[in-house]
Amino acid sequence: MSDISAAPSFLATDAATPVSLFDPISLRGVRIRNRLWVAPMCQYSVMERNGVPTDWHLVHLGSMAAGGAGLIITEATAVSPEGRITDRDTGIWNDVQAAAWMRIVDYLHGQGATAGIQLAHAGRKASTWPAWGAAERGTVPADQGGWPTLAPSAIAFPGYAEPVALDLAGIETVIADFATAAARAVRAGFDVLELHAAHGYLLHQFLSPLSNLRTDEFGGSLENRARLLLRVVEAVRAEVGEGVPLLVRFSGTDYAVDGWTIEETAVVAGWAAAAGADFFDVSSGGNVTGVHIPLAPGYQVPLAQFVKDHADVPVNAVGLITTAEQANDIVASGAADAVMLGREFLRDPHFALRAAAELGVPLDYWPGQYLRAPWPDA
Repeated sequence: MSDISAAPSFLATDAATPVSLFDPISLRGVRIRNRLWVAPMCQYSVMERNGVPTDWHLVHLGSMAAGGAGLIITEATAVSPEGRITDRDTGIWNDVQAAAWMRIVDYLHGQGATAGIQLAHAGRKASTWPAWGAAERGTVPADQGGWPTLAPSAIAFPGYAEPVALDLAGIETVIADFATAAARAVRAGFDVLELHAAHGYLLHQFLSPLSNLRTDEFGGSLENRARLLLRVVEAVRAEVGEGVPLLVRFSGTDYAVDGWTIEETAVVAGWAAAAGADFFDVSSGGNVTGVHIPLAPGYQVPLAQFVKDHADVPVNAVGLITTAEQANDIVASGAADAVMLGREFLRDPHFALRAAAELGVPLDYWPGQYLRAPWPDA
């Protein structure tokens, strides 16, 4: 699958040497300076509603690059207009958007970070009000700018409008949209691509038997429910060639009876690796409501480790990872090959610099502008 190392888990390090948070890792020849990565985080900040990233995105992502993060993945970026969660999401379905992303990617590279983009289609969870700046919740009505949503089956997400079940031609369009967006992202300079198959969005909707009641080749058995994701992986790999690392973000479980499970996640991760994916980002939930999610520090780490152990693929862990010691322990223990942080990077865009100081790791990419401000207790 990967041409960067003969070692297991696609890691360009000596398997006999303990790995730490600040060891670099290479995927398909793309070197990432550490294993402390920025998770995709929706910003709902395209006020022009045209999918074009703005100065907010430059500063938001750029601050974490200057702050020492290794891989920075954009928010869920729509592969088509109807694939947006809200009308304030970023997109990558046209060249104007790509040109705006190019400026941001150039800045991330200038700070030594690796630039990744999450390619997404929200499916039945599209056309909703943004999480901030709007009093309403749920689906935006057509007379207020909303649009029809798409899904594997005409089953509404609770509280949202009923979607239209995709026909076979529509499925082919979705596959083509992902492939075209991937090519456009690579031309914009992104080093790494991630497919969003988690949190109840379209690819996850096809995977889960709770949202996919189809009786054709895209529904029923696990092989059929995974078919869309695998077709997208294959199409993206064919479009961008062998040199671009491809991640897949899964929800490891629906937390629901008869829903998507961690065992299925591991099986499909193995299939996706065979189809051309390189690395797996394991989160959870998002496809149904009314479930109990056992929130606790590092609560999703066991899901990532299960996929790593049972599919023999490299993974990252995400979810309430908030301290340098915790993040380093996850990597050093072998539970995951990297960690992604979201909220902690929002609280402190320079978390990677602080973590290095707390762990006693010297960095050769500490910004010169910040050398006068070391952490006094580190």
